[in-house]
Amino acid sequence: MKVMDLKKHINYWIESADNDLSASKSLFSSGKYDWCLFIGHLVLEKLLKALFVLNNHNKISPKTHNLNKLVRLSKLNLSRKQILFFG
Repeated sequence: MKVMDLKKHINYWIESADNDLSASKSLFSSGKYDWCLFIGHLVLEKLLKALFVLNNHNKISPKTHNLNKLVRLSKLNLSRKQILFFG
């Protein structure tokens, strides 16, 4: 698999997260809170994958939906309280 250049790779995840955030806002406005939350999780996941790519020199992000694992693999320096948020 060919790896994109770093900027394109990061932008891929950010643009996808931004698109999902728009959908999440629409779902929230229409009272579909369960789906809003589901899509919100995807937004966080994609942003964490962008950080993973940045902090791991353009490696392909892991195929996981586990936010805690993505935080750890993305080498983020978070407080205990912040880590619990992703729990």
